[in-house]
Amino acid sequence: IFNRFGVLVAMVHVLLPFMILPLYAVMKGVPPSHFRAAQSLGATNRVAFLKVYLPQTIPGVAAGALLVFIMALGYYITPALVGGPGDQMLSSMLVYHMNEVVNFGMASALGALLLIATILLFIVFGRLVSAGQFLRRG
Repeated sequence: IFNRFGVLVAMVHVLLPFMILPLYAVMKGVPPSHFRAAQSLGATNRVAFLKVYLPQTIPGVAAGALLVFIMALGYYITPALVGGPGDQMLSSMLVYHMNEVVNFGMASALGALLLIATILLFIVFGRLVSAGQFLRRG
């Protein structure tokens, strides 16, 4: 406690279900016959996983990662309680500049940074998911 490792363990403990649930939903929808067909055509387990199973689970990975990222943006209580003063997140710095220092310019710059990071992540994962759908069709 009161170190960065403690903050990471606490955040993983809270956010892990939000990654596992979308991933499990997508993995459950992948027919096992696809994996067996790849094996019957001569693919090893590793190749069948990488070429057949993994591209079909990309939308679940993207959804889970995006959900976890957006939830982690608002984390400022957990790092403040579990970590020390050196383990503050960007959102806690934003709250500090809004409430304590009353530096609205810095707070708006941090808010814009969070917004730009979220929009860029949406674009990257949107392209990743569309590429995954392209791989399934081709």
